[in-house]
Amino acid sequence: MSEIASRRSSNSRLPPEVNRILYVRNLPFKITAEELYAIFGKYGAVFQIRLGDKSKDTRGTAFVVYEDIYDAKAAVDHLSGFNVGGRYLVVLYYQPAKFQRRAEASQQKEELEELRRQVKAKKAAIAKSED
Repeated sequence: MSEIASRRSSNSRLPPEVNRILYVRNLPFKITAEELYAIFGKYGAVFQIRLGDKSKDTRGTAFVVYEDIYDAKAAVDHLSGFNVGGRYLVVLYYQPAKFQRRAEASQQKEELEELRRQVKAKKAAIAKSED
């Protein structure tokens, strides 16, 4: 208990981006949740791990949720740049606003592509009717 108390007193003021949810990128595609528990569990109690889908854009990523914010900070400090399976991990604090902006940007991009397809189809129809 004294180790936790001393760790908390030395880190009493954490930066605002520090979060108990971590976003991990550049994972080997064949890594398992058990292997991630073994790696991230060294820095504290892991509440949950969610691996990205194997077939989608999220492969090679994971969310790791710690029970304590100080354990999450220790994991970020020690595991950023850690080599796993020949790949260097990128460990970041989860920032919901950033992920929301990315989702909105991709949605806007899809809407723009749809509008471009519609304009192209209308131009083709007009050109066809003029012939």
